[in-house]
Amino acid sequence: MTQLNQVSAADGEIVTVVGTTTGVRGRYLIDADANHFVSDAKVSTGGPGEAVQAGQLLLSALASCALAVIQRHADTLGVRLESGRVNVSFKRDPSDVTRYEYIRLRVRLNGVDSRTSAALVKEFTDTCPIYNTLARGGNIGVELEDIAIAA
Repeated sequence: MTQLNQVSAADGEIVTVVGTTTGVRGRYLIDADANHFVSDAKVSTGGPGEAVQAGQLLLSALASCALAVIQRHADTLGVRLESGRVNVSFKRDPSDVTRYEYIRLRVRLNGVDSRTSAALVKEFTDTCPIYNTLARGGNIGVELEDIAIAA
């Protein structure tokens, strides 16, 4: 684990993931600390479409955060959560394809009553930074690194 990931959230943790092109058009190598995986552009945009795609990675991040927060909170409460499942989907906005019309999460928690389920999901919506950044419209920006071109 890197020093960056050992900083607490209160200290303003900074996490960086690096993506690079590969020799295959529309295929990218993603490096997240010691974890490496392939991501593809969709076939409709010229990619191979064989590996997980950007929109799916966004949905995966939400599902992973939801399950991690819910499971941890159930443990904290001493509640026996038998299993959990999160289905996350988006609908592309037909009038503006540069955004999603909506992102929806459907959570199923087995082994707990509906009141406990609601409390566990509330903990997720109250504390997951991925969910809250998307829900509130977070601060995002792009910088272009200048490079020298050899003559």
